[in-house]
Amino acid sequence: MKSGENYKFSRRFFLKSAAAAVLITPFLQACKEKALSIIFRITGTNHILGHRLRTKNFPKVSEQLKVKYLIVGGGISGLSAAREFSKRGETDFLLVELEKGIGGNSSNGENQYSKFPLGAHYLPLPNKSDTKLLQFLQEENIIQGYDSQSFPVFDEAQLTFAPSERLFYRNSWQEGLLPRIGNTPEDEAQMQRFFEQMEKFRLAKGADGKFLFDIPLVKSSTDSKTRALDQMTMAEWCCQHEFTSPLLLECINYCCRDDFGLGIEFVSAWAGIHYFAGRKHDSTPKGADTVLTWPEGNARLAQHLKKYVKGKSLQSHLVYEITTDNNGVEVKVFDALNNKSIQITAEKVIMACPQFVNQYLLSERKQLAQEFHYAPWLLATLVVTDLGDNGSYPLCWDNVIQGAKGLGYIYDQQQSVQQVHAKKVITYYYSFSSDNCAKSRKELYYKNKEHWKKLVFDDLRLAHPDIESKTEEINVHLLGHGMISPVPGFIFGKAKAEAAKAIANRIFFAHSDLAGISIFEEAFHQGIHAVNQILDASTLDT
Repeated sequence: MKSGENYKFSRRFFLKSAAAAVLITPFLQACKEKALSIIFRITGTNHILGHRLRTKNFPKVSEQLKVKYLIVGGGISGLSAAREFSKRGETDFLLVELEKGIGGNSSNGENQYSKFPLGAHYLPLPNKSDTKLLQFLQEENIIQGYDSQSFPVFDEAQLTFAPSERLFYRNSWQEGLLPRIGNTPEDEAQMQRFFEQMEKFRLAKGADGKFLFDIPLVKSSTDSKTRALDQMTMAEWCCQHEFTSPLLLECINYCCRDDFGLGIEFVSAWAGIHYFAGRKHDSTPKGADTVLTWPEGNARLAQHLKKYVKGKSLQSHLVYEITTDNNGVEVKVFDALNNKSIQITAEKVIMACPQFVNQYLLSERKQLAQEFHYAPWLLATLVVTDLGDNGSYPLCWDNVIQGAKGLGYIYDQQQSVQQVHAKKVITYYYSFSSDNCAKSRKELYYKNKEHWKKLVFDDLRLAHPDIESKTEEINVHLLGHGMISPVPGFIFGKAKAEAAKAIANRIFFAHSDLAGISIFEEAFHQGIHAVNQILDASTLDT
């Protein structure tokens, strides 16, 4: 990659830099050390309460509520809908959420040393054309203004602190996430050719004048040739274009697992290319290679949105029945804390929950939901006394281990202005990439703590041989339906399009799974779109 342009691999995208590549090198597993007594916890979404939707053994309704608009689901889509209602002057709404907290996959935990994410942990700098998101970021002082060239000025304290990323390979840490030495001429040629093709995709537009790949996804071109890429896997596309370098394929596979939960053997080629081409890197003058992040991850963004549901939300409330008539929508809700059922009557409802939930509430959605595939995830947050790599490249925000089964770990205290910490807090990510997500999900809830402890330590031990003896506490967080995974034929398929349609102009839908890609921007825009459907239609009706 020395001729033409060179690139740098990062967790979210490939960007230009002076970097080269090396062949994937296997690592020898170090001898296991005797573990100290470790505090171990397993957390996760409230799947036990959620599974009661199948039996619906709830008490009879004992209370009635009435509201103009009801939002079901307190993830980013639901919170974004609440914000949009508020900004458009509509205050008569209520949000209900199954979990005891709000935020969905943008939630967090906290120990005595740091906050830590329980899901999404960063937001790449938005495309400059995404004015709605830029406005929100400015409202929350993440963007502090605009410069003389109309570029947003991001708060430096909320941009990733340096050093931002490192890779463990050949028994040592190096700067950046792409190996830099030892690559063959064929590796170099394929990497260069791949990056050039992604750059073409990033800038290309269809006959309709739209980018072939854009964010939110709905802004992308309807170009039929490009959309046909959704009918094959990313692995098949790579094979067709003679991308066979093990190093390159490993990098692409990593990216797909990171954003979609599934690797290149299972993910749509359109989605895989979108990972590299959807972001335009145009919100800073030099296309800065950085992201917005916080110790608690995207829970910070959810926290900004929560003010719009202050006094307007009910947590630990499970919706279990929905019916419509000429007067509106009747929604039965189980209050898990008080063990009672209430009935909420609303003019219109926004279902800001995933389709695997909707299938139990709306009978006509049962078949559609079978076409939605969700990858399970595991997050493990460790409190460690030391990572045992003093003298090598320093601990970074993002730390990836070449040849590991997981996706590396985040140093949660990276954004802290405090230079010295009594203990270090890291969060490890693992996606269950498989052609049978249902099977992986079932296993997720039946494995015991020793199984998960071994999985985490075995992976981290490749770079930190003494990690077990250095660990004082582990919090394992399980997500059975971690994120929507765009398998071939899904993004532009019939099921997704049908699932997005409103029912009887009463029930509307908003969730990132309706976009096909589980990123913050998609969830954020889904909420806005649903509210606009309701209020703009209401305006037309009057």
